[in-house]
Amino acid sequence: MILKPGARLWSPESSTAIVVVRPPTGDVAVTCGGATMVDSEQSAGGPPSGGTVLGKRYSDPGSGLEVLCTRGGSGPLAVDGRTMDMVGARALPASD
Repeated sequence: MILKPGARLWSPESSTAIVVVRPPTGDVAVTCGGATMVDSEQSAGGPPSGGTVLGKRYSDPGSGLEVLCTRGGSGPLAVDGRTMDMVGARALPASD
């Protein structure tokens, strides 16, 4: 799947929805809980439990992909079989 910044993806298996912040360097397969993410809104899944967290960013260093979770849900996000890592807060420079 070729992704552009701002592209929205939904999981067909859970309530997870994401938006692409930084696109990958090539063609990738994005999955959530083992199911391939789709580019049309899905109504699957119940309440969020574990997995993705609303408002958090996830990245994959191998492809350069970074996404923002816009609706939390169950199941981990993965790119080409590699689990995406949650991005922590960036440290601000000291103002000494």
